[in-house]
This record gives sequence, C-alpha cells and structure tokens, in this order.
Amino acid sequence: MNPAIRRMLYALLALIVLVAIGSAGYDVLGHGHWSLGDCVYMTVITLSTVGFAELNDMARVPGARALTIGLIVGGVGTLAYVQGNVTALLVEGVIGQAFRRTRMRKAIEALNGHVVVAGTGSTGRHAVEELVATKTPFVAIDRDLGHLERLSHEVAEGRLLYIHGDATEDHVLLAAGVQRARGVVAALTHDKDNLYVTLSARSLNAAARIVTKVTEVDAAPKMLKAGATSIVNPSMIGGRRLASEVIRPEVNEFLDQMLRDKDKNLRLEEVAVPIGSAIAGMALKDTTIRRDTRVLVVAVRDANRAFTYNPEPDFVLHEGALLIVMGETDSIVKLRQLVADSVPRPTIEPAQGPGRSLRPPT
Repeated sequence: MNPAIRRMLYALLALIVLVAIGSAGYDVLGHGHWSLGDCVYMTVITLSTVGFAELNDMARVPGARALTIGLIVGGVGTLAYVQGNVTALLVEGVIGQAFRRTRMRKAIEALNGHVVVAGTGSTGRHAVEELVATKTPFVAIDRDLGHLERLSHEVAEGRLLYIHGDATEDHVLLAAGVQRARGVVAALTHDKDNLYVTLSARSLNAAARIVTKVTEVDAAPKMLKAGATSIVNPSMIGGRRLASEVIRPEVNEFLDQMLRDKDKNLRLEEVAVPIGSAIAGMALKDTTIRRDTRVLVVAVRDANRAFTYNPEPDFVLHEGALLIVMGETDSIVKLRQLVADSVPRPTIEPAQGPGRSLRPPT
C-alpha cells in the first residue's frame, strides 16, 4: 500500500477512535440523560473546536467538562494530523502524479539514441534489467500501469522512464521517441503484435536496429520482411541453454556469475573506433586501453566484417573497426570516451604578405 494512503488510514482510525471514546464517555457520565445522538454531536463539535453549546445540564454532571477539555486537547492534535495527511495525499497523489508525468515526458523528449522496449512482461522485463545494468538509456512501454510502477521500483530504483499505452499504436511509439531511438525491442506476448510494432517502428525510423521476439518458427521470416534487424526465439535459446548446461556447465556458471554480479556489472560489449579517433592506426599494445580502462579486447571486427579473435599486441586498429571487449560497465564507458577522442588536425596559418609561400623552407 502507498505510504501516504497508509498514514491517511491511521489518521482516520485515530479520529474514529476519539469520537467513539468521547461519545461513550458522555453517555456513561450522563447515565442515560443524553441520547446517543446528542453524545456524538457534542463530541464532534468539541473535537472540531466549533462548540455551539453544551448539552443540557452538563455543568451538573461531574466529569463532563473534564472530558470536554480532554477531547479539545486531543482533537486539535488529531485533526491536525488528519489534515496534514490529506494534504500529503493530494500532493503525492493527484498533484504529485501530474508533476511526475510532466517530468518524465520532458526526460523522454530529451533522449536521443536510446532504446525503446515494447512490452515488459516475462521477456521484456529481462531486457529492461540488462539495459539498467549496462546504463543504457531506454523507454519502456506497457499497457499495465501498475506493472510499470512496480518494475520501476524493483529494477530502476523508481527512475524508470516509461509510457503507459499500447505499443502497437503509432502515437505511443512516437511518445517514446522511437523516431530518435537507435534500437527497438519488440517483446510483446503475441507474434502478431510484435509484427505490427516492427512495421510501425520501421516506418517511423528507417535507421533503428529492431530486435523482435518470436514464439513460432514460421513467424521469423515475416518479422524480417517487416523490417526486423534481428529476431530472438526464447524457446530456441532456452533449449540450447538446457543442452549447454549438460555439455559445458562451468562455462555457463562463469557467464551466469558475470551477468548476475550486481557490484561489478561485468559485460561483453562492442565499441566502435570512429573516424578520426586518437587510437586509429595504433597497435593494440601502444594504446592505453588496458592501462586506463582495464578492459580485455576479446576480438576485433574489420571493415569486411571479418573477426580477429584474441588479437596480438601488434594488431593495428583502424578507423571503423569494432572492438569486442569484456569489462565492467564503468570501464567500458571510459573506453568509449577514449576511442571517441579525436586526433587534433594540424592548422595552416594564412600567408602574412604577398608572395609568401606556405611551403616549408628546404
């Protein structure tokens, strides 16, 4: 239960108990001289500090005014507690939700090059967990608002960016910034829904990498024709994993520990060497990759998409190469910054006078 609602219920319970105690107290002290309605009425006007008038012959009833004083003192504190919780409930509820929605919408509009996850069910949840672990910006879409809120607190410490809606509708994908996204994960339950998401996402963003979940083998070629870059069959992966657990259990244990280590977040990642990078043209041993980032270069893919596994220290890195590395998430972020540093271009100073040549003297 929401903490604000819980506090509100406690405050109302305290008020009800105080009204019951006051009403019963007046009834007992009056020995039946006042009706139950009169006792409740007297209690309510006393707790609210309105105090229109006392009950008949109250001055002659021993202890009646003492009870009234006690109710006034107790009522002031109880009503202040109730009013404070009502205000908090409004702020954290209606006003708070409106503020959070506005803040989330602005945060999503500011994203560029993020990932859109359509569907956060049994499969999409794991995709969300991996994106959170690798600190990849993303937006989740789901039709179940309660599920999105639970997922936000359980996985992203309440900072999940999400859109509540049907991912098969174009305006929902646009609200998630699909036109600016670098990737889309279609992880809805049914293949037909994932097919529709794939078609819509491809029409809205021709350059995005779209990875689509399929459950039926026959749906795979349809997804590719619809614009999916890659397809994933959870049943096929699960079957291969079952066999792998029998054949190579130690390798699987290593991979599991790598993925489940929440403190280190050890991952296999890909890092491209952009044009103009400071490490382009350098041998692997001459770079500061190992010293500054402590990541391990597992393989390098060249422009022809050929992989060189376990490259030698003398291996030369060229522009456009793709590094397959293993390391902690923070170290990989440092590596991306390292390869993004460009080589300073030499500048040629303009001639200072007529007839002056820019050619260096011989």
